[in-house]
Amino acid sequence: MPRKNARNTKGRIISAAWKLFYEQGYDNTTVEDIVFESETSKGSFYHYFNGKDDLMGTLANVFDEKYEELMEVMDPGLDAMEKLIYLNHELFAMIDGGVSMDLLARLLSTQLLARGEKHLLDRNRTYFKLLRQIISEGQKAGQLRADRTVNDIVKAYALWERALLYDWCLSNGDYSLVDYTDSVTPMFLESYRARERGYN
Repeated sequence: MPRKNARNTKGRIISAAWKLFYEQGYDNTTVEDIVFESETSKGSFYHYFNGKDDLMGTLANVFDEKYEELMEVMDPGLDAMEKLIYLNHELFAMIDGGVSMDLLARLLSTQLLARGEKHLLDRNRTYFKLLRQIISEGQKAGQLRADRTVNDIVKAYALWERALLYDWCLSNGDYSLVDYTDSVTPMFLESYRARERGYN
């Protein structure tokens, strides 16, 4: 029970922080603002984080919370490729409408410079667990090619999504992230579809 409460407290701080970062900007958000918005305490905040900069790495947590929500509402009747396309669309729609490009660019740059933990590459994230599950089931059902391992396809898919995010930031968001991913991700995934000959 204490562990769940601790997770809830940390989660509330993270959710409040990213809400405020989006609404009033990272530089204009103080620790006091985050504590007030999350209805926690300064002691709780500093128990989990050394300061506001520590929160930059937690955007991965926000993404994973979104994946957990999507898992509950995703149509189980979709095939593996449809599930991957659905998850990609929904997450990128959330980013397009709820995460400023400046914040996303900050996160990506901190991951490039990080010498220790790289949150986006943590294989224990909900994101990677969900990808492994979908791709493994897709191979067993004969929907995805079996001449590549589950981990090979997971790595390629995650790399593809990061590439889209980096390019969007490099381009200063001068195109719709959602529209673009909706048009190109199905083509990317098509190369992993099982064929009648050769792949499965």
